[in-house]
Amino acid sequence: MSRLATSFVLGYHGCERGIANRAVAGEIDLLQSNKDFDWLGPGAYFWESDPVRAREWADWKVRRGDYRVAGVVGAVIDLRNCLDLISREDLELVRDAHNSFVTMQQLSGLPVPENRSAPGQPNADRVLRFLDCAVIKHLHSIIDGQPADGRQIEPFDTVRGMFTEGGRLYPGSAFQRKSHVQIAVRNNACILGLFLPRQTSTGDAP
Repeated sequence: MSRLATSFVLGYHGCERGIANRAVAGEIDLLQSNKDFDWLGPGAYFWESDPVRAREWADWKVRRGDYRVAGVVGAVIDLRNCLDLISREDLELVRDAHNSFVTMQQLSGLPVPENRSAPGQPNADRVLRFLDCAVIKHLHSIIDGQPADGRQIEPFDTVRGMFTEGGRLYPGSAFQRKSHVQIAVRNNACILGLFLPRQTSTGDAP
């Protein structure tokens, strides 16, 4: 991670309200996602500085029937050693990991995953990030597999990425409606504290 960036950020996690209350009470840790299409690879996911976006996500999960009642957890996050995907150095690291991953798949006779749109939305944003997730997992596996006494890169505690999606904010705009910054926390020690944010307004979709 670039040391020119600050280390502490506020993140917001959309979830079931009961989970939010138990997490803030210290009874449970927030669940780390490990799906093959996760945008930033495995980790506990947070919207940076955006409780409204987290609430929109939780409301969408309620409409899908995944949650009964929407909730949001705020977190003070120490990014620590962060794979920051708005940093030139870290972007180059991920590109090298992609080259290594493609070579490994080809030598093994395995297909290279692709990012895809959700079923029934062929022209929408490619929200199923199978390729990006696989590349980030591959990078983690390389770094985590280094011998401790000869390690060149420390394992990443968090992954941070900026995304543009959702269509134009207004006609002719270069801004998009659902642009956001997400953080995937791999190391729960980076979560220094949890809190329940003030009530946030709801939206229409994740």
